[in-house]
Amino acid sequence: MLKDIKNKLALTLLPIIMLSNGSALAELSSQKTADKVAQEKSVAQSFTLDQAIDYALSNNPDLQIATERIGQAEAQLGVALSAFYPQVIAKVGYEHSNNPAQVFSMIVAQRQYSADQNINNPGYRQNFRPEIIGKLSLFRGGQDYQNSKAAELGIDAAEFERSTVRNALIEAVSASYYAYLAAQEAHKVAQDSILAIASELKQTKLRYEAGTVLKSDVLSLEVQLAEAQSAEIRAANGIELSKTGIATLLGLPTDQAFTVAPASSKLPEPKLTTSFNDLLGLAMTQRPEVKAAANQVEIAQAKLKSEQGAYLPKADAYVSYGQDSQNPGFSSDKDNVTAGVSVEMALFSGLETKNRVSAAERKAAEARETERKTKLAVEQEVKIAHLKLEEALARLRVTEASVLAANEALRLVNEERRAETVTVTRYIEAEVARNKAHANTIAAHYDALSAEAALKKAVGDWK
Repeated sequence: MLKDIKNKLALTLLPIIMLSNGSALAELSSQKTADKVAQEKSVAQSFTLDQAIDYALSNNPDLQIATERIGQAEAQLGVALSAFYPQVIAKVGYEHSNNPAQVFSMIVAQRQYSADQNINNPGYRQNFRPEIIGKLSLFRGGQDYQNSKAAELGIDAAEFERSTVRNALIEAVSASYYAYLAAQEAHKVAQDSILAIASELKQTKLRYEAGTVLKSDVLSLEVQLAEAQSAEIRAANGIELSKTGIATLLGLPTDQAFTVAPASSKLPEPKLTTSFNDLLGLAMTQRPEVKAAANQVEIAQAKLKSEQGAYLPKADAYVSYGQDSQNPGFSSDKDNVTAGVSVEMALFSGLETKNRVSAAERKAAEARETERKTKLAVEQEVKIAHLKLEEALARLRVTEASVLAANEALRLVNEERRAETVTVTRYIEAEVARNKAHANTIAAHYDALSAEAALKKAVGDWK
């Protein structure tokens, strides 16, 4: 009996156990999937400069916005070209009236006129008119052609805008990348300085307790340690700021982990081999902003001619096929066709046309001045970029020479220290100066590469 009860209880609990096990397995599987996603998300993606540029070109929102604007411009061209195609519409009209003129028109159109009808007092009558109407613009004073031409130029303008964004984006990614590497070098130098000063401070404190050095030596090292720690904090913050700027340019979310890797090969040597006049001529021929400004002048001229076309007559052809009947049904016995051509010309529009033409003329003048302003701005940008690259290259040569001097100074001070002819503070100063000289050389190299990238952007190399 007891055995039967146990068997029944087991059979009763078996589905419950299986269901709970299935839920547990499903929950475990879901948890593993979530852990896998979190693990994949936590894997930091590493970017070299070339990889960062490629990723930015694929994901930066500004570049994607510029691409969408090209699609908008293409759609606007389609709208402008639709004026050259016939327009076909279908409609159904219903009228109910006792107006003698309208009722008589309905009776005739419905082909139900008889001589015994009272025209003066016809009573109420209704009319259903389904019809298809086709229209074709024959001539609009050249407005359709000029509008389509402006729309075509609008596509070019959108493409120039994307080229401008691309040119600026590559330069910004390059500058942020070099700034990040420079900040890392500054942080490394600050950490090395902290270690060197802290080690010397520890030894100096022991000597002070032994009475072999002065209290001023200890205090001087403590001041230098505080300065080095402050520099390390600024450098660490500079790293994070540079990394945040890179993430924004790459279009990465704030919770996306990534690292910035140095170039796989040796960094290129920045150089300046072209004269300013040659660079300026190159910029005027390939900068997308200059091309876009000239493009806007052409668009403004096309729109001006379009507005001037309003003074000319317009001609349209039309055809209508339908029927008039008292009932909604359609019968080919009552169908009718109307075709014709209409010509119209505005004799007076309340000075609207004149003011629209005047506004278009001002817009064209504005476009020409904008083109001149753009060329001046490009010339200034090329000049500034050229001067900054010259300055950066000169600084790089100076810092390379300072490294040699700093290394020699540290060697001499180290010998004097062994001879106990200089204080420990002087030795620390020489060692920190050597580290800074090396860091300044690396930073100057990165600055020169950034200046070279800015000059390429100013010339329009990455259009």
